[in-house]
Amino acid sequence: MAASASARGQASLLLMRQLKDLNKNTDSGFSAGLVDDNNPFEWQVILSGPPETIYEGGLFKARLSFPADYPFMPPTMKFETAMWHPNVYKDGRVCISILHPPGNDPAQYELASERWSPVHTVETILLSVISMLASPNDESAANLDAAKEWRDTPDVFKRKVRDAVRRAQEDWG
Repeated sequence: MAASASARGQASLLLMRQLKDLNKNTDSGFSAGLVDDNNPFEWQVILSGPPETIYEGGLFKARLSFPADYPFMPPTMKFETAMWHPNVYKDGRVCISILHPPGNDPAQYELASERWSPVHTVETILLSVISMLASPNDESAANLDAAKEWRDTPDVFKRKVRDAVRRAQEDWG
């Protein structure tokens, strides 16, 4: 029992250090804070839609939930702002390789080297999500409808994203 309390304490210290480091860089396209000051395992993040993409202008809220054994296991990330994207489930959960547990992929879609590794930080996660927004992966879709539109009817896809960006802007203003 003491080992897991110790591991949780180490994870807590690491997360607080990563939060401090993350917020030093104000030009990153994202910001983060704790949902509750007494719980370093739940973060609120705000991502700016990447410039020169159809997500530009949007400010998207998301939640990062870290396991007690972080950094050995990945957090989960879920958009709280409505998001239309092939790699975001309809309930907002983000589906990218680095957020999948370490090791071999049972479905054999991803290499072990593409999945979670303890070398990743919150910053590398958020940079990967921003990259995902700019370049969807429709071959490993979480939202099949969005992936099909992105591929087959890009004008319809872009209109839905513009609507999501507009709603995200309205949420802030």
